[in-house]
Amino acid sequence: MLPYEQAVNELKIKLRALRKEFLEKGEHTPIEFVTGRVKPVASIKEKMHRRVIDPALLEEDMQDIAGLRVQCQFVEDIYDVVALIRERSDMHVVEERDYVKNDKPSGYRSYHVVIEYSVQMAEGEKKILAEIQIRTLAMNFWATIEHSLSYKYPKAFPEEINDRLKRAAEAAFMLDKEMSAIREEIQDAQTMYRRGQQSPDDPEDPDTGDENTHEDRNI
Repeated sequence: MLPYEQAVNELKIKLRALRKEFLEKGEHTPIEFVTGRVKPVASIKEKMHRRVIDPALLEEDMQDIAGLRVQCQFVEDIYDVVALIRERSDMHVVEERDYVKNDKPSGYRSYHVVIEYSVQMAEGEKKILAEIQIRTLAMNFWATIEHSLSYKYPKAFPEEINDRLKRAAEAAFMLDKEMSAIREEIQDAQTMYRRGQQSPDDPEDPDTGDENTHEDRNI
């Protein structure tokens, strides 16, 4: 599992460095938090059994052994992060799944990017698949709680519970949209204020005007 651990550690450092770069420039950063993990062996075995994955094809078929999560403040930030990943030469995008615009039946929303990432090991370069999940803080709150509840209730949720979870997911998304709208209004107000501060011309000082002015007044 060492190559996966190295990949997760390196990717966390690189994504956090992007956040720091935005902050040092005094700009809004689309990255709020970055976390990562390597899937436990027990979880890998369970998923292999459930999805009937050939052990020989494990590294190709199981794309989330190395997993990272990027949390953002706003929905728009999600797509900014995706664009940043696409532009990098050290992260080759293999697959993208947009569950933000196309949420799952459960209500789950997130943007998944599967990348191929090279790590340098003692025996040479090794290419690793890693899944990066990008979501807002509200989406992450819902997904974390839903995941926790599913472990406490191993059977399928009753239909009523599924409906309530779906409504909760919609409420979280409505919160995201409202916060984005508020942000946009504030940005528009700031832009108008700056324009208002810059647009009026300072009145011309009579002493610095056309040198013929005083002569004209004396005519």
